[in-house]
Amino acid sequence: MSSVPEFLNETLYAEWGQRFQQTKTLFSFDTGFQKLVIFENPLFGRVMALDGVIQTTEKDEFVYHEMLTHVPILAHGKVTDVLVIGGGDGGIVREVLRHKNIKHVTMVEIDPAVVEMSKKHLPNHSAGAFEDPRLKLEYMDGAKFVAETEKRYDVIITDSTDPIGPGEALFTHDYYAQCKRCLKDGGVLVTQNGVGFMQLSETQDTYRRQSPIFKDAGFYVAAVPTYVGGNMHLAWATDNATLRTQPVEEIRQRFQAAGFKTRYYTPEVHVAAFALPQYVLDALKEVELAAAA
Repeated sequence: MSSVPEFLNETLYAEWGQRFQQTKTLFSFDTGFQKLVIFENPLFGRVMALDGVIQTTEKDEFVYHEMLTHVPILAHGKVTDVLVIGGGDGGIVREVLRHKNIKHVTMVEIDPAVVEMSKKHLPNHSAGAFEDPRLKLEYMDGAKFVAETEKRYDVIITDSTDPIGPGEALFTHDYYAQCKRCLKDGGVLVTQNGVGFMQLSETQDTYRRQSPIFKDAGFYVAAVPTYVGGNMHLAWATDNATLRTQPVEEIRQRFQAAGFKTRYYTPEVHVAAFALPQYVLDALKEVELAAAA
């Protein structure tokens, strides 16, 4: 007699969602910060969920990690120092450290269990990045770190959960203002901002909070199958408005000089990612009109 398959029903949206078959649970524990589960799925391989929300999978993690990393680094063009807030699975630092010109990376993760269990059960995410001598790993609250550090960075990447629980502090006006303080002249802040079609109010909230702080605030997109409902929005903020309008030829030269291959990112995708659909542009315009009223 065959057993009934076990499923994890994602809890991100109350009205609609997806479920992942769990063929084997590798880790399930309340870390004190959140409920961490890592399990195997026949289609996506190993999967991590925090508080019932899918965070990353072996199958498609490269889309998210490449786009959140290579777009700001190659748009900037002269990055040597990077700050990563969150990113405990190691995928972001893996991609950052592929750039040979990077001298220092600081990663700040609030939950040590996410790092340790990712090393054990999702080793391909970090692919040895945690052992790279250029990386300094700090275990503390990311919002507290940016409020207190005196260091300055070319790029800050926020790879956080959604604005619920531990991730909530990383979506505030104060957090963005402190990130601005931590950036060198011409630096770039990028943050994950959920699936725009499903979480459009969060897109508007981020735009409302970042626009008064940065001269150029906006979004670019990536299609990540795990994050269902449409394109993921990645927030973009800098004082150098020319960085996201560079011709593809310039980005291509920088990418070729970087000397590595990617699975999703291309210079053409980089440039096209900043083209937003009309409903998103309309939502951002609403924020601008409200601010001007």
